[in-house]
Amino acid sequence: MTRTKTAAPPVQGGPGGSAPTPVAPPRALKQRRRRPALIALSLALTAVGGLSGAVLFTATGERTDVLAIARDVPVGDVIEDSDLTEASISLDPALKPVKATDRASVVGKRAAVELTPGSLLARDQVTDKSLLGEGDTLVGISVKPSQRPTSGLFPGRKVLIVSTPGADENVPSAPPHTIAATIVSVGKAPDTTGVVTVDVAVPATDGPALAARAATGRVAIVVKNGSGS
Repeated sequence: MTRTKTAAPPVQGGPGGSAPTPVAPPRALKQRRRRPALIALSLALTAVGGLSGAVLFTATGERTDVLAIARDVPVGDVIEDSDLTEASISLDPALKPVKATDRASVVGKRAAVELTPGSLLARDQVTDKSLLGEGDTLVGISVKPSQRPTSGLFPGRKVLIVSTPGADENVPSAPPHTIAATIVSVGKAPDTTGVVTVDVAVPATDGPALAARAATGRVAIVVKNGSGS
């Protein structure tokens, strides 16, 4: 049997068939060539995001030294340097604590509210107003436990000083004489008898009479309900 040769397909070329026509690259190849640019752009965006996060963390993590309370300070008491300590916090705009650099401006002033250990000191918790008002007289009264409440006496508290009868006097049927007063300070070291000295501010017109009565020991301190917390 004689084999018949099959003619090869003609080669496509340009005019006259002298040169081959260029073939367009596959679509997938073009996409691969664009990938390095996309990767570079992604890395750049990631770097910018990381930098922004670092700046935000630094801003929110900034800390400020402020004043805190180290010991109990009753209302009206003078704030001493040992009553204060320092704390480092991330400052919240809603808070207005006294900065540690302003310590000297606080020491020597009075507590406008009761200050408790561990709390931050705010500016409105401090006052430079004296508990001794204009025209008042300061009188010291020494009282035994039976002549005063066992609690509730602190600077700024409104009280009544009551005249009590002597040992040789009968209890009067009429209400006893009283003088309205404001506690300025309370002695912190009572002796073995339990006697403490309480300094009170009273109107100048009542000062001499109260001092004379207090010298006899025939007074008592009474706290009225609603006279302050």
